[in-house]
This record gives sequence, structure tokens and C-alpha cells, in this order.
Amino acid sequence: MSELRDLVIDAHGGIARWNKVKAIDGDMSITGLLWARKGWPDALQDVHVTVSTKIQSTSYRPFTAPNKRSVYQPDQTRIERLDGQVLQERRDPRPAFQNHVPETQWDKLDLAYFSGYAMWNYLTTPFVFSWPGVLCEEIAPWNENGNVRRRLKVTFPDSIATHCPEQIFHIDGDGMIGRLDYGAVIVGSIPTAHYVSDYKTFDGIKIATKRRALRRNPDGTAMPAPIAVAIDIANISIT
Repeated sequence: MSELRDLVIDAHGGIARWNKVKAIDGDMSITGLLWARKGWPDALQDVHVTVSTKIQSTSYRPFTAPNKRSVYQPDQTRIERLDGQVLQERRDPRPAFQNHVPETQWDKLDLAYFSGYAMWNYLTTPFVFSWPGVLCEEIAPWNENGNVRRRLKVTFPDSIATHCPEQIFHIDGDGMIGRLDYGAVIVGSIPTAHYVSDYKTFDGIKIATKRRALRRNPDGTAMPAPIAVAIDIANISIT
């Protein structure tokens, strides 16, 4: 149990409110160097995303074509027509990345898996910290350009698909997450500083509407450019 974990969950809306949430929908623009490097520079530029809060499941539409959508779950990724007809699927999708290097081009199912698990994590954080098997520990604070934030080390079990097992979350004085540090295993474990901002409240839940992922230097500072991933979120609805 971590006092800082509880502070963060309360600041984002509280576990009682979250437990009543079933899904989050949002219109998004997702761009950046990562997608271009993987062969999909504009694939997620104007998409509608639906995330389940009860299970690990994400859907993007449109996905690579106006009449298609992606469906991500940890044990299966598929591409469907909007009427539900399955066009492609891959079971146990994560091992497909084992021999990839940072320059490896992705197929559509690779794109569906990475974008699916990543957005699921982003939209369910910090409430996923309360899931069984997730360990939270406060570590030494971080001073970034005079801004001192507390830090929460979160260790995820194998049952949760995420960037890497251990991630560090930087927490401001109001309990809001300002940055997370990780190295996404399936894109080469490149050290990343992922900045989170422009929080808005949607039906009692606070969600960051701007995200920027940057390369992290060995000393923990972030390179200002290039932007690996840029996410801008609008029109959130919660059910």
C-alpha cells in the first residue's frame, strides 16, 4: 500500500467514481516520429478511441481505412469492418515483436496491438494502480528545472500488457501525474520521458488531454526534440 498511490487516485477522481465507469470514448490526433518510423505516419491522425475500464480492451476507428476498426485485447488483436466482420486477427500478439529492432516496419496488427495497449494504459492510469498484482512504492523526488515532484515506482504484473514492467510516475503537489518514465520493450526499450498535461474533468474523472513522449537522456533529463509520440485528446465521454 502506498500513501502516494492513494493520493494520486483520489486526485484523478477517486476509486468510488472510477468503479462506476465502464468505458471511455475520445476523439484523438496521434502523431510523431515513432509512427513514421514504423511506416504509419498518418494512420492515427484523426481517430475515435474506445477503452474498456473493466477489461484490457481498446478499439480505434477508423483504422487504416474508413470502413475498418481495430480491436485490441492482450491475447488477441484483430481488424474488423465496422459491421463486425473480422478481416485479420492475431492471437497472442506480443511475441510477434520479439525480433524487431527500432527500424522494423509494423504491419496493421502490430499497429493495432501497440496503439491499443498503450492507450488503454494511458486512459486507465492511475486507477489501474489498484488492480491485483500492481505494486506501488514512493521513491526519491525529482527536480526538473526547479520543479520538484514526488515519484511513484509502479511494477506491473505479466497479466497487464504495458510498455515495461517497471515505470516511474512523477506527481505534482496536487496529486496529478506530470510525467512518466519507461522504455517500451517492443520498440527497443528506448528510455522515454512522457509528459502529461492539460487535464480536464469529464464526469468526475480527470484526464490529461495532451501527451508528448521524448527521448530520455542517461541523466534523466529529456531531449526537447524530436517528439516520438504526440497525443491530443478531445470530446471525451464516459459511460
